[in-house]
Amino acid sequence: MTSWNHTVVTYFQFLPFSGIPEIQGSLFCLVLLMYLSILVGNTLIFVITMVDAALHSPMYFFLKNFSFLEIGYTTTTIPKMLVNFLTKSKGISFLGCASQMYIFSLLGITECCLLAAMAYDRYEAICHPLHYTTMMSWNMCFLLSAASWLVGVLVALGQTVFIFTLPYCGLNKINHFFCDLLPLLKLACVDTYKNEITTYIITVLLILVPFLLIVVSYIQILHTIFKMPSAEDKRKTFSTCSSHLVVVTLFYRSGIVTYLRPKAFYSSSSSKLLSLSYTLMSPMMNPLIYSLRKKEMKQALKRLI
Repeated sequence: MTSWNHTVVTYFQFLPFSGIPEIQGSLFCLVLLMYLSILVGNTLIFVITMVDAALHSPMYFFLKNFSFLEIGYTTTTIPKMLVNFLTKSKGISFLGCASQMYIFSLLGITECCLLAAMAYDRYEAICHPLHYTTMMSWNMCFLLSAASWLVGVLVALGQTVFIFTLPYCGLNKINHFFCDLLPLLKLACVDTYKNEITTYIITVLLILVPFLLIVVSYIQILHTIFKMPSAEDKRKTFSTCSSHLVVVTLFYRSGIVTYLRPKAFYSSSSSKLLSLSYTLMSPMMNPLIYSLRKKEMKQALKRLI
């Protein structure tokens, strides 16, 4: 089947993560260990927050959702990457690539929105403690969580249709380890300037708007904390949101640098390394951050054991 005098692409092929074949086995072992730690750590948090009645609060409701997203987020990309380390054929079908991009985008966008919802929860708990139970009722928690998922589903669907209705003909080698927006746009056999501008605008809205909401929330939180007379009260209050703040920093730092940097500074090699940061490093660190910094999590883990 031909179109535009080129063979229409029916599958894509990932380029090797490293050009040195001898280290593929070592990379496989390293990534596998990191992936298993992500599964174990986030599953443990999910189970603890489900079964321990002391953790049935809005903050841990959002954390449970966040851990579920982290598991799905990494499982969408890392198993295929592990297979590619061990096989010569590193291909993925056109439909498989579209599915991977859709699920990855859905979970990533939902995670952006959920982090903003978690910041709002901390804002209400610290700035309006007397009205916290009213403002953060279970109905509100479910509404914020459902809204995050809805935004993820709709925007990811639009992005995926937008990218995969472009004509792909001839080149099919993706210089990445999963089907991502920017590497795929490079393979389309039409001028994608307008598509790149549209994608950039959508990405700015989806990353910066939740990020700005988080920043505004924490400005109010810090203002409230600084007004507290006791240093001990300041320390205890800030400790309730410090874990979330660290996770936000890890997640948004790599996301902003990957998707919002100027095109002149974009390179496939650096993009792959940055992608590893938010697909492996952040999900691996998050359970450690929450379990080590939260007294309630430590106590719940002891009870579970």
